[in-house]
Amino acid sequence: MRRAPAIAAFSVLVLALPAVAETWTAYTQPTDKGLQWSFDADYSYRDAASGRIVVMTAIGKVGATPRMGPSAPGAADGVGFVYALDCKAKNLIPMGSYSPKKPLEIAGGWRDSAPKKADGADDEALMRQVCDASAALPTK
Repeated sequence: MRRAPAIAAFSVLVLALPAVAETWTAYTQPTDKGLQWSFDADYSYRDAASGRIVVMTAIGKVGATPRMGPSAPGAADGVGFVYALDCKAKNLIPMGSYSPKKPLEIAGGWRDSAPKKADGADDEALMRQVCDASAALPTK
């Protein structure tokens, strides 16, 4: 009988913890070594000040567990970047990067940085997938 209250208390505690969701969506084809770039749909949002879409990307190995990093920016399982995309102008601003040896740092004046043209198949694929779903993104 003592187990029932303990199980109930544990269940309430588990349900009360905040959910940390990561929905990694691939936007490139896997390379011959099985590496693939993805973006975290749960991290993506429209920046209220600039109107740009902010997106976190990561590279991962298809079929590996965990499939995609990072479990947190700078964690030992991930390498990636954060970009601010302008879907109409087809350009982006690199905001920051992370690796196991370098935690994510967002540049303070990124909104004033000169954008670069989305160049190459990877940039174009990222722009296409993120911009197609941008209407549903929250504004922050």
